[in-house]
Amino acid sequence: MKKHLGLFTIVVGVSLLAGCSAFFAETSYSNATSSSLVDFLYPKEEDRRAHDSEIPTLSLPLKVGIAFVPNRNSWHEPLSQNRQLELMDMVRQEFIGQEYIDRIELIPSSYLSGRQGWTTIDQVSRMYDVDVIALVSYDQVRTTSDRSSSILYWTIAGLYTVKGTENETQTFVDTAVFDIKTRSMLFRAPGISSSTGRSTAVMSSTQMRRQADEDFDTAVVQMNENLKFELNRFEDRVKNERIAKVERRSGYSGGSWGVVIMVMSGLIALRRRIRLA
Repeated sequence: MKKHLGLFTIVVGVSLLAGCSAFFAETSYSNATSSSLVDFLYPKEEDRRAHDSEIPTLSLPLKVGIAFVPNRNSWHEPLSQNRQLELMDMVRQEFIGQEYIDRIELIPSSYLSGRQGWTTIDQVSRMYDVDVIALVSYDQVRTTSDRSSSILYWTIAGLYTVKGTENETQTFVDTAVFDIKTRSMLFRAPGISSSTGRSTAVMSSTQMRRQADEDFDTAVVQMNENLKFELNRFEDRVKNERIAKVERRSGYSGGSWGVVIMVMSGLIALRRRIRLA
């Protein structure tokens, strides 16, 4: 009888271990956070219909606002206001070096929380006196899965010592710069980051938060590199592709952009004289 009982205990124990192993090996869950630029600017489907955009007229030097697009789930914002301001300041540094920029305003995302699209942007532009706005949006997916070694989590020591949890993070950050008056996008700059890491059960949530923060930093750094490139290229695009017209505010000479304005003004005057002749 004892022999049969011992054999039964072993069989049950092995079955439980196998079942637990299969359970942990297959357990995974994902958490996605997103701030959609399109959903924010065009909350109504009918507003998204195609329309002929007007060529914007930029008054130099430009007054620029920078803001994070509010998260779709207003009850769960993965980035605090302070964190957003830190990341926006990183974007701000790229604009500062451009001679055709007058000033840059960092706008809290709470000011955009009404989610009324361009109506909200118009209100913010009057409040901060800006004529161009850089909207930062993002998507981040966090996936946590337990490896087969997580079976050892059944022991107290295993919870603290065994790295049986795998954390994966994928982050996409994008800055789109718009002329507010014509609602035309001037240019955009994306940034992407992904990372994986293993942790114990006890440290899983802590590492995931740290990993998510680091991914945001990496994506923003890459985005800023692309933003620097687009800002430097923007001047050439205005000259060669005529994506925008430029005019000079009173008292602004503007270096090379000032030369562009004077040349354009001279060409316009010359054309008028030719027509009159």
